[in-house]
This record gives sequence, C-alpha cells and structure tokens, in this order.
Amino acid sequence: MKYFRNWAIEALSQKIQAIRGMNDILPQQTPYWHKLEAILRQLMASYGYNEIRMPIVEKTQLFKRAVGEVTDIVEKEMYTFDDRNGDSLSLRPEGTASCVRAGIEHGLLYNQEQRLWYMGPMFRHERPQKGRYRQFHQLGVETFGIATADVDAELILMTARLWKALGINGGVRLELNSLGSNEARAEYRDALVAFLTPIKDQLDEDSQKRLCSNPLRILDSKNPNTQALVADAPKLADYLDAESKEHFARLCQILDANGIEYSINQKLVRGLDYYNRTVFEWITDKLGAQGTICAGGRYDGLTEQLGGHATTASGFAMGIERIVALLEEVAPIELTDADLFVVALGDAAEINAIQLAETIRSQLPSVRVRTNFGGGNFKKQFKRADKSGAVIGLVLGEQEVEQQQVGVKFLREHKEQLMVSQSELIETLKQILNLEK
Repeated sequence: MKYFRNWAIEALSQKIQAIRGMNDILPQQTPYWHKLEAILRQLMASYGYNEIRMPIVEKTQLFKRAVGEVTDIVEKEMYTFDDRNGDSLSLRPEGTASCVRAGIEHGLLYNQEQRLWYMGPMFRHERPQKGRYRQFHQLGVETFGIATADVDAELILMTARLWKALGINGGVRLELNSLGSNEARAEYRDALVAFLTPIKDQLDEDSQKRLCSNPLRILDSKNPNTQALVADAPKLADYLDAESKEHFARLCQILDANGIEYSINQKLVRGLDYYNRTVFEWITDKLGAQGTICAGGRYDGLTEQLGGHATTASGFAMGIERIVALLEEVAPIELTDADLFVVALGDAAEINAIQLAETIRSQLPSVRVRTNFGGGNFKKQFKRADKSGAVIGLVLGEQEVEQQQVGVKFLREHKEQLMVSQSELIETLKQILNLEK
C-alpha cells in the first residue's frame, strides 16, 4: 500500500508536457499569426475566393486514394486509428483531398467553377524539426472547373502579392515546372525507371525504395551522390505533350507580363501522386533545410479519382509556421500589449478607471486598453505601463476624479502631460492616435 501511495504521489508530481511536435503558440508569437491571418483573409476576398471549412478527421481511404498508398504520407506519417464502429479514420495530413471530397459530396464541382480557400491544422507523424511539426497549420487554395493557364498564373500572382504585403518578398524565390499530361508523365516514368534500374545499387536507400513506387521523387533527392547519378537522366521536358507545352508557355507569358521572376526547375515534381502539368514552389534560404514555404500546381484527375465527375483543378498550400518563422527573421513586429494604460490611485480613482476604460473600448474599439489592477503607487504602476508597451498613460487620482478630468501622459515621446476633461477624452485620443478617419 505504501509503495502504491508513493508511486501515485510521484506520478501526480510529474509535469505533463505537450506531445512532441505539437507546439504551443505563445503570446509573443500570436501577433505574427494575427497579422498573417488578417492579410490572408483580406487577400482571399480581394481575389473573390470563398472560405470552406472541413473536418480534421476523415476516412483513411480518402487519403489512400488521393495522395497514393505508396507515398511517405500514407505509409509512414498519417495518424490513423479505428473508431468504435471499426472504421479506419485519419487526422488529415493535407487539405486538398478533404476539399475535393467536400466538393463532390455537396455538389459544388460538376459543371461549375469554384474558387475556395481554407485554413487550419494538419497532422503528420514526422521527425520534428524547425519548420516541420507533427501538428502544423496550412492555408490551402483550390480552384475547380478552369482548365486554362491563366488560373495557374493567378494563384502565383496571389502568393507574390502576399509576400509583398508581408514584407518578405525579398527573401523568397519562385521555381516552376510542368509534369505534362498523365499519359506523358507515365511515359517519362517508364524511361526514368529504365535509366535508373541498372544503377539502383548506387542510389541512396530512400531512392531505391522509390524506384518502384514513386520514381519521380528521386529527381529531387537531397542526397548529393544520387543527384550526381540523375544528372544524366532523361529530361521530363523532352516527354511533354504539345498541349502541356502550350499551357506552360502561356503561364510563363502571363508571369512575365506581370513582372514575376522565376526559374524553371526540371527536377521539381512535388511529392503527391495527383499532380499534372503546372507545379510550383516558393522557396527561401533563410529557414535552413525547410526552405519551401508554399507549393502547388494542377491536379486535373483527382476529382474523378475520388468518385466525382472529371473536373479540372489547381491550387496550392502554404505552411503557416514557416511563414511566421520567416516573418520573425526578416520582418519582426514590435510586440506590445496595449496602446493605452490607465493608472489610478485611490479607491474612487480605481473605480473611475474601469468606467473610463470601458467607455474607450465602446467608442474606440480598435484601441487596446489595459487598466492597472492590484494597486501600487504611481511609480510601480508606470513601470507596468512601460512594460506593456503602451504609448499613452491615462492618469487618475482623487483630484482628477473630483474634477472629472484625466491626465494624458506620453510614454514614448518627450511631450508635456495634458489635462483634459473626461467628456473630451475620446476626441483628444482620436487626434493623438490619428483615428480621425
């Protein structure tokens, strides 16, 4: 009994920590998320795209059919379990398959054009490292029913506009390629396998496994010895069908006309089975090994593959954590908790301070207001105000309460303190904070 009691006490005293690779987003990080999410929502609206929200749990078969049973995602990385009914379910490892499933199920795709976007968590059981987590967040954008290259170009223009709005456009570069039609890709696959089979033993271990399952992935192997071996491999561009060549040329023409810089990378193939024709990646060299922050392309056969009518489609996904990391690196935000900090001394002043703060929040909802709690002399309270990052301190004492006034103290500028009536405070704050418009 004593042993059990000691074991129970020890177990209760142990700290419970987050699951490895599933991270907390702390208060000093959330301003970056807020900034990115706000710009993303405005960007989607400006292009006329509509939001869709899908569940994070789907039937496992959905991802096996969409992503491919012999991909790393399905074979190694999915969080899969049987529910009480015996159905095999998985936490979604990516969003495109779920979006297509929802479109088919709700009749959104057949003989229609759709421009959709979504944002939320995805899950993959990978080895956690910076920029690659087991729970991660993506923004996904999907278009349906548009076969021409102009929509591919719009997706790229959209992302280029985002980098500019975030101030990180100088830290990213665009790579493009065309995989051709499904038939052309299959023909190239056979030629690549024929080239690599005699030198199979010289390939790295992952590439040897991929030779039978997904040989195109060998082209973007990070192993330098494998890269040297595939340098003389057949070129995908030599197997493109005429229609795909025309599609890709049109895409490049539109990007050129809009001043978008890019490089063509014939080894860019993307890791999922459903891509055809256009593929692209936005890459940065400021995040170490995890350099891809956004990737996508065309997947015209996926809707039919999942049981719907044949529908052309293209889209992209971007990793929110990686973009936040890039923002922290090249466009840091000055983090503050408040714009105004109300300091008060005395019982009557403390009550008045709460009333005043509520009035400001009602009439100036964009202004962040903190009220001092827990008492303390003015020196202590102004230390708290300074720590909050507020630019203005509102000062209340017994005299100010009696005269229905408030002191306006500039915390970041060398300006003389103002004394204004509480009835005129809102108008004064509008002028000081440039809120007149």
